[in-house]
Amino acid sequence: MVIEPLKIGNVTLENNLILAPMAGVTDLPFRVLCKEEGAGMVCMEMVSAKAIFYNNQNTMQLLETAPEERPVSLQLFGSDPVCISEMAKRIEERPFDILDLNMGCPVPKIVNNGDGSALMKDPKLAGEIMERTVRAVKKPVTVKIRKGFDEKHCNAVEIAKIAEASGVAAITVHGRTREEFYSGRADWETIAKVKEAVSIPVIGNGDLLSAEDVIAMKEQTGCDGFMIGRGAQGDPWIFRRILRYCSTGERLGKPSMEDMIPLMLRHARMQIKRKGEEIGMKEMRKHAAWYTAGYPHASKLRGRINEVKTYAELEELFTTVLREAENS
Repeated sequence: MVIEPLKIGNVTLENNLILAPMAGVTDLPFRVLCKEEGAGMVCMEMVSAKAIFYNNQNTMQLLETAPEERPVSLQLFGSDPVCISEMAKRIEERPFDILDLNMGCPVPKIVNNGDGSALMKDPKLAGEIMERTVRAVKKPVTVKIRKGFDEKHCNAVEIAKIAEASGVAAITVHGRTREEFYSGRADWETIAKVKEAVSIPVIGNGDLLSAEDVIAMKEQTGCDGFMIGRGAQGDPWIFRRILRYCSTGERLGKPSMEDMIPLMLRHARMQIKRKGEEIGMKEMRKHAAWYTAGYPHASKLRGRINEVKTYAELEELFTTVLREAENS
């Protein structure tokens, strides 16, 4: 089988399709929508262990969860083993199910601070972070890594073995180096090598945009789960499409514009409820651009979306879009 339940420590996911943690994308409203559309687990935006230590208010908002999105994974980043493990212990009573350690983020400001994928250059430090954190908390600890830092240092298998020895419950592998960011094709062969090297669940990540991609990754790597990132941006329905195709062979298309708009507007209302209209709508503009990608006149529409400042303006814009579509 391709789609099946996945057990991570003492947490069992209904299915093995997972929404990837994406900064600025996988906030609470979007996670709820992806869960409703069939994701077996959703992952929160990465959170700084140091920011938790200093009680940063923006970070406290990132830590919020909702009962309807669970099971949910909370991802920490940092490079100080003591700080990460102690902050993991401090927040453990919060209502999340799995704690994930970020060792894959490629963003310069994260890497230049020795965090994220920079940790793959220091397997000893990475191992200490994992071991201390596993000992500090009772919830399952997982880790997300990349193929390596660059092509000369592709050490995903080494890090995976260290993770297993440290007591980590599962490992996610993005098949690109930090140097590649998100360019080119993900190297699924690395995921296969990690799967062969460890006995804990291995979750594949990179270039999963359809049910066919999920099936191909399963055949090529034998991995236990599938983490979907950019393929879900503006398309929470991707989980439903994959589940339907893998279970029945039925191929669902993307929603029509008429079906897409109500969910997008609901997303906007959820954003506004949590963050206020000014910030909520500012963040919603990028989501709205993703939602409309692939539909007729999408590029022209994006320009109009970028001018929207209020919910009323967004609703009016898409009422006009529907009216124009009916009359065309």
